[in-house]
Amino acid sequence: MTQSNSSPHNSWLAFVIAAATFFFTMAGTTLPTPLYPIYTDQMQLSQLMITTIFAVYAAGVIAALVISGSWSDQIGRKPVLYAGIIFSILSDVLFCLADDVSLVLIARVVSGLSAGLFASAATAAVIELAPKGFQRAGVLTATAANMGGLGLGPILAGAIAVALPQPLLMPYLAHSGLMIICGLLFLRVPENVKRSENVDLSPRKPAYPKEVRKVFPPAAIAAVAGFMVCGFYSAIIPNFLQTELHLSNHLLVGSVTGFMFIMSAVGQTVVDKIPQTYRQVIGCAVLSVGTAIICGAFWTSGLVLLLTGTTVAGFGHGLAFKSGLSEIGAKAPDDKAAATISSYFIISYISISVPVILVGLIHLKYALKPVSIGFAGFAVVLCLLAMLMILKRQQADR
Repeated sequence: MTQSNSSPHNSWLAFVIAAATFFFTMAGTTLPTPLYPIYTDQMQLSQLMITTIFAVYAAGVIAALVISGSWSDQIGRKPVLYAGIIFSILSDVLFCLADDVSLVLIARVVSGLSAGLFASAATAAVIELAPKGFQRAGVLTATAANMGGLGLGPILAGAIAVALPQPLLMPYLAHSGLMIICGLLFLRVPENVKRSENVDLSPRKPAYPKEVRKVFPPAAIAAVAGFMVCGFYSAIIPNFLQTELHLSNHLLVGSVTGFMFIMSAVGQTVVDKIPQTYRQVIGCAVLSVGTAIICGAFWTSGLVLLLTGTTVAGFGHGLAFKSGLSEIGAKAPDDKAAATISSYFIISYISISVPVILVGLIHLKYALKPVSIGFAGFAVVLCLLAMLMILKRQQADR
């Protein structure tokens, strides 16, 4: 495999098309979030089933990361990304056809596969397609496209559900149209990776080399805490807004849930302005404060407090996640860097799914409000634990 990080043939048009495709693909993965209350009413779903629907998406992401994580390095970015586009459109079609929960579950798994295919391949493609002299813009754009797309999905679906009839149909049709346009435009994007002579598409094993064993545990715990909050937030907030705050406007629900991902994107874009020594500590501290404020919002059923906590927690999540990812990537040996980063992503997505299912199970016996408070409180404890581990490691290294 050969590639160039910034080919002289790259153009701004190809760069923008790749970034837009990444952005809209990720938007499709969070599209159903503000629509969950409608699914709940029409299909008589429990909170456990809603959290399971959200969690199987993470299973699809993890499966794609494990199976296809190295494919784009061997066969090129475009084949993998076109597969992701196809899965994204297929997910929309399945949602449009869904008349029972089984099709909804399948659609979420397929959506997760599209996100997993895009996670590494699209990030690499956007960075490589940055015109010469604008490599930093490539990194920032890839980050913004990923998290910003996750934030746009609920807002887009909520707006369409309010403005147009058939809210369980029109958001997916609109997104499919966008993906078809992106797929056609993507024909104009050059391939910067030459196909390997000896292609090996077998699943790659996650790695935990000795070089990262000091930095990996606290970074992983911070990622677990941050993605627990994101997963829990996306799965629970629509129901919480409806049952506790008596707010059912789909645009409002979509905006509240999407805003956390948007603030995470903001945090990831500014993390490099913070001295490296303090990035993870500040990220964990901000995330813990934001999550504590969300906990207070659950306790008081206050919308303003919830929005404040969302802003702070989302920003902290971006700081903690990006700084942890950067440190692990810097410490990992070159021949195991991709597999080590894959381990970080897999842990992150497991932390989206498994704890959220546990919350759904606990909610079968206890009310949503105390369950939400307890879960948010546990996430705060994890954030503080990660921060203490980082401080202890830094003190030992001095």
